[in-house]
Amino acid sequence: MRRSPELRVFARERPGALPVPGSRDISALAKPNVLDRWNDDGAGIRAVATGDNVITMFGAIGEDYWSDNPITAKKVAAQLRAIGDRPVEVQINSPGGDMFEGIAIYNVLREHPQDITVKVMGMAASAASIIAMAGNTVEIGAASFIMIHNCWVLAIGNRHDMAETATFLAPFDQAMADLYAQRTGSDVADVQKWMDAETFMSGSMAIERGFADAMLSADQVAVDEEAKAADRHVNELRAMELSLVASGHTRTEARARINKIKGTPGAALEPAATPGAGGIATDDLVGLLAKFH
Repeated sequence: MRRSPELRVFARERPGALPVPGSRDISALAKPNVLDRWNDDGAGIRAVATGDNVITMFGAIGEDYWSDNPITAKKVAAQLRAIGDRPVEVQINSPGGDMFEGIAIYNVLREHPQDITVKVMGMAASAASIIAMAGNTVEIGAASFIMIHNCWVLAIGNRHDMAETATFLAPFDQAMADLYAQRTGSDVADVQKWMDAETFMSGSMAIERGFADAMLSADQVAVDEEAKAADRHVNELRAMELSLVASGHTRTEARARINKIKGTPGAALEPAATPGAGGIATDDLVGLLAKFH
């Protein structure tokens, strides 16, 4: 099924629910290179207008230690209850995050009795691309992206542990491929190739392939410079956390180490000393953490 970028289609029936793991002791996360791409192309992009039937998703998906505004299924469910039996607009600019939380949010949205319009402002990557598929209509900016890939996790262990992890992840990759294929009208085999290649689709390509239905007009999107700086700062912390976890630390240990070096307000450990007093400057944090690879 192919469409021209100018074609506005009728609202679709939302695909069926996706499976979520019975145990949430594994998180499927956004890859560090996706966070970098969002820093370059998505940070600070916001909607010009909002309303009382709008749900905004500007940031990482899932419980987020580094942000006070997490995007979770529980929060989205509460927002939908507050909106009530009315059409909903979901504004997305996200590098993704916890894929399983993204699936849970998708499942919550698809149960809403009224139409949902998704507007991709900047990026809907990884877990956020799953959420976007809950829209009856998906609009995307010309300079925005939808990115799809396979489940990405940080796992440590021997070959038996790795084999067990691969077996665990396979049904979720298949479920995502089936969802994208149903939404787009594409062959599942084609979708799986796009997922394997970690494909970023521009606005026009997303419409051509059926991941979006219409182009979002440029006057609906603006760049908030203050939000852009904040987005990039928080994203650097997320990337640093992933770097430490990849080196063998638990997420709790990684966060504590970052807090100790950076001196994050409210950290349980003592702040790092100021430059010139034998401590480590915040600007040196990236270089320091790189040594853990």
